Amino acid sequence: MGWVKVQKNNAYYKRIQTKYRRRRTGHTDYQARRRMVTQDKNKYNAPKYRLVCRITNKRFITQIVYTTILGDKVLTQATSTELEKLDIPSGYTNYAAGYLTGLMIARRALKKLGLDGDFEGVTDVQGEEFHIEDEENERRPFKVIYDVGTARTCVGHRVWSVLKGAVDGGLYIPHKIRKFTGYGEPEERGMEYSYDAGAHLERIMGTHVQEYMEMLQEEDQERYKVQFAKLIEADIEPDAIEDMYRDAMEKIREEPAFERDERTVKIENKIMGNKVVPSQGDSYTRNRKMSYKQRKDRVKQKIQSAQARMQGAMADDDE
Repeated sequence: MGWVKVQKNNAYYKRIQTKYRRRRTGHTDYQARRRMVTQDKNKYNAPKYRLVCRITNKRFITQIVYTTILGDKVLTQATSTELEKLDIPSGYTNYAAGYLTGLMIARRALKKLGLDGDFEGVTDVQGEEFHIEDEENERRPFKVIYDVGTARTCVGHRVWSVLKGAVDGGLYIPHKIRKFTGYGEPEERGMEYSYDAGAHLERIMGTHVQEYMEMLQEEDQERYKVQFAKLIEADIEPDAIEDMYRDAMEKIREEPAFERDERTVKIENKIMGNKVVPSQGDSYTRNRKMSYKQRKDRVKQKIQSAQARMQGAMADDDE
């Protein structure tokens, strides 16, 4: 048997450097983060703000964040599920919900900084291109950098709805319109690219949702009743979708502040010896995990309730 050369010895493995955990899991693009976070040396201790947008299966999550040596700090936040308080019963992940969430966090941040009176943004939404820094004002606008994370920045993506809402709300976000819905190649070659503000406005106002509702009403009543059950329960017809979003925009501008849930109670704890106990007058109960049997029973109850709703819908159709 011949001699085999060692390809990877101790010196090789000593030079291996493990990447950051969020890089290994694919959650953070550190090359992009470094460019967004790094501040000029002549602006020492001046925070560099980012508008962070993330989309889950159920909602938009937006935060205005600045970075310190100790970690990221959040100035303010807004989520699309807050639209339920503005009489929007469902659809918290569509393009219109993203626009309203961006508008909400913009007005909320400006009010917190005392700039909401100086920078109103776009009060009559028409989908046109708008840049707050081009407006004449004695004060400088509040500048943030848009952070989309690892989302694919293709034309018409939902992340741009939050950007458009925040810009119309009065924030200064350096951007171009070439990723917005309605921006595309012209019909004749040799012409410049064109931006169709009307097509973008239709997405902002949920026209695509309205058209889908009308199609299901005509072709598949059962699916329509299941998919838009909350809108039906709230007596919202397809032709009232645009008015619903317009009303929500006005309510956000009137009162953008975050309303704390009444069930949330802040408990100030005291340290007595080696134990932490709640202060007098506060009731403290620790949430316990459900047992395996309780979780199984909870799933059975959900299945039974869903079956009962389906049977009720089928009975109504038979009548």
